[in-house]
Amino acid sequence: MTTPLPLPDGLSERPLVPTDAAAVTAVMAAQELHDVGEVVIEEADIVAEWQSPGYDVPGSTVGVFDGETLVAYAEVSHGERGDAAVHPEHRGRGLGTALARWMQERAREKGSSRIGMPVPVDSPGDRLLESLGYFVRWNSWVLRLPAGTAVPQRDLPEGFAVGVASPEQYPQCWTVQEDAFLEWSDRDRQSFEQWRAWTDLRPGFEPWHLRVVTDPAGDVVAVAVLQIHPPCAYIARLATRRDQRGRGLAQALLVDAFAAGAAHGTTVCELSTDSRTGALGLYEKVGMVVTSNWVNRAIDV
Repeated sequence: MTTPLPLPDGLSERPLVPTDAAAVTAVMAAQELHDVGEVVIEEADIVAEWQSPGYDVPGSTVGVFDGETLVAYAEVSHGERGDAAVHPEHRGRGLGTALARWMQERAREKGSSRIGMPVPVDSPGDRLLESLGYFVRWNSWVLRLPAGTAVPQRDLPEGFAVGVASPEQYPQCWTVQEDAFLEWSDRDRQSFEQWRAWTDLRPGFEPWHLRVVTDPAGDVVAVAVLQIHPPCAYIARLATRRDQRGRGLAQALLVDAFAAGAAHGTTVCELSTDSRTGALGLYEKVGMVVTSNWVNRAIDV
């Protein structure tokens, strides 16, 4: 049983429930605005994670409350992944350290040997985790296409086509993405149902958000998942089947996905990548620029 948090007077803790998603979003948004100057979290991100099959929200989370107001939270999700946030107005009270200890203990109870989370480089969270002995696993970057810049057009090979995925193609999209991501990520394979939790079952999803390249036989060989955060079109996932790489399919999907976003009123184009993929140079080559730098820190438990 996880040890209760050592909290300052006036604060209390309890496990969270799905209806707390909005409150978690508010705390994370306040932290992001303070640390990186913009808000990137959406409530749909929390809902998508928490609705994933097999995810036990009360058994995987803890919230710190000042009266009825959530001021900090932590969770230990699938595998070695976790996340935490402390409202900037409540920093300096030991909550970050207490939540980090809670995450380590909860990860051990879940059978994990390691727990990690992303934090902006040189942010208070980054410095805290470093002081607690967390090591760097990888770096990640958010990139943006500058206003007035377009990704250079790439023609598809003969017989290939780009467009919206049909529901019948969703299992192929899942397979292409998982096969590609598991080449460099150290985690268990996501089930199709888990994949759906943050794609077509994610709040706000529209069919045109899932873009694909198909080969002459009609098989999905590349996939992009768009998320719309007005005014931003954000590519949450981009993957190409291994035997079809080096043919410009990812670049063609970038052009297609950002154009689809623009057709629906977006004016900003973004995506993220990390050092495990080796894709940073590709995105910079087509004109995207880094807007924020994150680091994933972890500790053995």
